[in-house]
Amino acid sequence: MPSFRRRASVADADSVAPTQQDPERSADADEALRLAEEAEAEAAEAEARAAAARARAKAIRLRKQAEEAAAPSGAPEADESADATETVDATETVDATEADTSEADTTEADTTQADTTEAADEPAARSRRRFPRIRWKIVAAVLAILLILGFAGASGYMVWQHRLTEQEQQRTAEYAAAARQSVVTLMSLDFNKAQEDVQRIIDNTTGQFRDDFEAQAEDFAKVAKDSKVITEVNVNVAAVQSMTDDTATAIVSATSRVTNAAGANQEPRSWRLLVDLVREGDQIKMSKVEFVP
Repeated sequence: MPSFRRRASVADADSVAPTQQDPERSADADEALRLAEEAEAEAAEAEARAAAARARAKAIRLRKQAEEAAAPSGAPEADESADATETVDATETVDATEADTSEADTTEADTTQADTTEAADEPAARSRRRFPRIRWKIVAAVLAILLILGFAGASGYMVWQHRLTEQEQQRTAEYAAAARQSVVTLMSLDFNKAQEDVQRIIDNTTGQFRDDFEAQAEDFAKVAKDSKVITEVNVNVAAVQSMTDDTATAIVSATSRVTNAAGANQEPRSWRLLVDLVREGDQIKMSKVEFVP
C-alpha cells in the first residue's frame, strides 16, 4: 500500500513559505524619504528667500534710478548710503542663497538683469522716438519761414522792378516831349517877333550850342526880318535812342512849311534831326542838334 505520509511530505515541500519583512531595511527607506522631503522643503524655502531678495534688490535699484533721474544734482547723501546698505544686504542674501540654488538663480538673475536693462532703456527709447518728431517740426518751421521770406523777397523785387520800369517810362516820356518841344522852338520863326523867337531858343538850349547861337542871335534875327520868314513846324515822331538819369539822345522826324519874301509859299519840307538833351534842375534843354538824312 502506498504511504500517505510520503504524499503529505511532498505537498509540504512544494508549498511556498511566506516572505518575512526586514525591519531595518524598512526603517532606512523611511528615513531616506524623510530626508528627501526635508531637502526639498529647504530648497523651496531657499529658493523663495532668493527670489524675495532678488525682488528686493531689483526694487532698490529701480527706486535708486528713479530718484537719481528726478532729484537735483545736489541731493543729500544719506539716502544714497541707506540704499547702498540695503543693496549690499540684499546682495549678500542673494549670494548666500545662490550657493544652494545656483542654476535656478543664474536663470532668474539673467531675467532680472534683462528687465532692469529694459526699464533703464525705455526712457531713452521714448526720447529717441520723440527727437525725430521735434527735428521734423523744426525743419518744417524753418522751411516755412524760408518760403515766406522767399515770397516776400520776390514780391519786393517785383515791386522794385515795377517802380524802375515806371521811372524809366516816365523819363522816356519826358525826354521825348523835351526833344519834340526843342525842335519846334528851334525851327519855328516869325519875322514879326523874331527877337522873341531868338530869345526863346537861347532859353531852351545849353552848353556849346547855346553859346554859339547866342553869339549869332542878332544876325539871325536881322535875316529873319529882312526875308520876312514865317516857318511853321509839325513834329511827326520823337523817339529816345538812349538815356541816363540826366542825359538823353533822341531822333525827331518833323515837317516844316515856309513862307518868305523870295516866293516860298507853304512848301512842305521833311527833316530828321538828332537831338542831345541835358537835364538842368527841373528843365530839360537841348545841348546839340544835328540834321541827319
